[in-house]
Amino acid sequence: MAFLYLSFFVVGILSGPVLVDAQLHDEATLLAIKKELGGVPGWGDNSTDYCNWEGIHCGFSHSFVERLDLSRRMLRAYENQLGGEIPDNLGSLSELKLLNLHSNRLDGPIPKSIFGMGKLEVLVLTQNGLTGDLPEAIGKCIGLSSIRIGNNKLVGVIPSTIGNVSSLTYFEADNNNLSGEIVSEFAQCTNLTLLNLAYNGFTGIIPPEIGQLTNLQELILSGNSLLGNIPTSILGCKNLNKLDLSNNRFNGTIPNDICNMTRLQYLLLGQNSIQGEIPPEIGDCVKLLELQLCSNYITGSIPPEIGRIRYLQIALNLSFNHLHGQLPPELGKLDKLVSLDVSSNQISGDIPPEFKGMLSLIEVNFSNNLLAGPIPTFVPFQKSTNSSFQGNKGLCGEPLNFLCANSIGSDQANYHHRVSYRIILAVIGSGLAVFVSVIMVVLLFMMRERQEKASKSVDIVDEATDNQPTIIAANVFVENLRQAIDLDAVIKATSKDSNKINSGTFSTIYKAVMPSGLVLSVKRLKSMDRTIIHHQNKMIRELERLSKLNHDNLVRPIGFVIYEDVALLLHQYLPNGTLAELLHESSKQSEYQPDWPRRLSIAIGVAEGLAFLHHVAIIHLDISSGNVLLDADFKPLLGEIEISKLLDPSKGTASISAVAGSFGYIPPEYAYTMQVTAPGNAYSYGVVLLEILTTRIPVDDDFGEGVDLVKWVHGAPVRGETPEQILDAKLSTVSFGWRREMLAALKVALLCTDSTPAKRPKMKKVVEMLQEIRQN
Repeated sequence: MAFLYLSFFVVGILSGPVLVDAQLHDEATLLAIKKELGGVPGWGDNSTDYCNWEGIHCGFSHSFVERLDLSRRMLRAYENQLGGEIPDNLGSLSELKLLNLHSNRLDGPIPKSIFGMGKLEVLVLTQNGLTGDLPEAIGKCIGLSSIRIGNNKLVGVIPSTIGNVSSLTYFEADNNNLSGEIVSEFAQCTNLTLLNLAYNGFTGIIPPEIGQLTNLQELILSGNSLLGNIPTSILGCKNLNKLDLSNNRFNGTIPNDICNMTRLQYLLLGQNSIQGEIPPEIGDCVKLLELQLCSNYITGSIPPEIGRIRYLQIALNLSFNHLHGQLPPELGKLDKLVSLDVSSNQISGDIPPEFKGMLSLIEVNFSNNLLAGPIPTFVPFQKSTNSSFQGNKGLCGEPLNFLCANSIGSDQANYHHRVSYRIILAVIGSGLAVFVSVIMVVLLFMMRERQEKASKSVDIVDEATDNQPTIIAANVFVENLRQAIDLDAVIKATSKDSNKINSGTFSTIYKAVMPSGLVLSVKRLKSMDRTIIHHQNKMIRELERLSKLNHDNLVRPIGFVIYEDVALLLHQYLPNGTLAELLHESSKQSEYQPDWPRRLSIAIGVAEGLAFLHHVAIIHLDISSGNVLLDADFKPLLGEIEISKLLDPSKGTASISAVAGSFGYIPPEYAYTMQVTAPGNAYSYGVVLLEILTTRIPVDDDFGEGVDLVKWVHGAPVRGETPEQILDAKLSTVSFGWRREMLAALKVALLCTDSTPAKRPKMKKVVEMLQEIRQN
């Protein structure tokens, strides 16, 4: 589609009320318009007449659409083939709040006019061919929270007016041709959580004022021409988890107090001119996942304290420096490390046998040093290419071509050593598995006993007194429900175990009947999340914003109550329970009727809700069939979105201190990356889709030891089973049409649960594939 056509169509509608031909009389035409515009909030709600949708004005007796006024949602036209310039008259939209045109073929400048009204809140223009500079008028939009203009051809400097954008949390301008110095005015954007200026032409130093950004989580400045010392002021960014200064001209030394940023997970300082030694205090960065110091002028020896960084997993790269001395045996404690590179230094001595403790090692490079002696017998070493050890005149043994002097005739002994090593590993692994299983059973028993005691004590207190705790803060966002909701009754309902509906990873849900007769679903946050109560104003703002998210497949908060250290979130009560109950309880009843079309609609609805969340940069923390709620018409609504936003107020990737999600739905990479991501969400959704197709729970003893639903499905060819044998026979044998649709949906589920995150489809693509299945 040409952008010229779209701009004419959209702006023609948005610029003011337009008389519509009387032929626009049916709902199907309006839904087609909705699809063309990338979504119109509130349109398509089956419970309302389309004449009552926002912006629709019908004639007498609702006979036909007379007028269409969409002068207020938002313009989304991302991931298309749109070309040409962005129309300057978009600025005439007085209420334009969101403009998302990423991944198109747009060129020309960013129109100054889009900032003229000062209402813009989200700007996403990444992956186009835009030229020109970033207009100074951007400073008028003080409510602008997200600016994403990366992967374009923008030039010039960042205007100092950026400091006026007080709501800014996310600024991404990587892979452009921007230049000049990084403006110190960024420090005025106190809510900033991500600043990405990578691969531009910035010069000068990092402004010391950047250290005032206490909410900053990621600072990415790689691929520029920045110089000077790494400023100590940056240590004031206490929440920083990623610092990427690689591929610049920084000199000076690594600050001794670098680990004062206690949340640091990625420290990327490679390809600079950094001098001095690696400070031993580097061992205090206990949460580091990746340490890149390659291609600098670092001297001294490798500090053994690095062995204390037990979470170091992605890479330890010290190559192309001037390091000397011996390899510290303490590095062998890095049992999660995947890649080790110490090549092109002046390291001497032998390769310590303690390095066999690096059980996760895949890539190694010891080349071009002064190492000597035999290469330890260790599978990752022997599987490496000989180039990983070349350039060390004194090294011998596999995979090098020269045998060690004392190795002649020892092949048989080495074989027995390798066999013994494998047996020991197997015994240790089995013992660990048994130990962990016993511990889990004991913990679960203790937790259950504690919960039972707690619930009994709550009931006793409830019977003994009617005193209600003091409410610290509360609000009902829906005005016409305020008189119908009794907050004391809400609190009282959550004190009775008999009102409990469901318990998830982050919350427990209760049913609360108001004196007015209104029935609510009340979510009580579990103790692990009560820390957010100490930031009440921030929490309340997020809840108010989430209450305005307008999507048919999301559970939105309608209010909240905070008392003592407890937070209660109020929601609409949904009578048909959860998807998990529908699949694993209702389907076992004698009156059960096969319902594949309903299941497919549910799958599409959940995918659409999740795709919308990703579009507004919210990553869900706990996708499971238990968090998919069903209304009276079995329309699915994805729950727990408040937790996702409250725990991740920043952007599309969130750092977490514990594995997020429900058992059986957690992507394999979460175990070592400790990052929740959009591909991770796609994996969890794929598990839900497999549940829908197989009517099996994600974790079941029937699959076999150590096998979950995903492994069981992917392992079908090895077992000699056909795809048809995986599907729920009660559904797939009803008709050929149903079986064909289910097999097509199975392919989507397999894509979503691919073990490689990068190969999983985006949720927008998942929606398209499932809708195509239904249409065909």
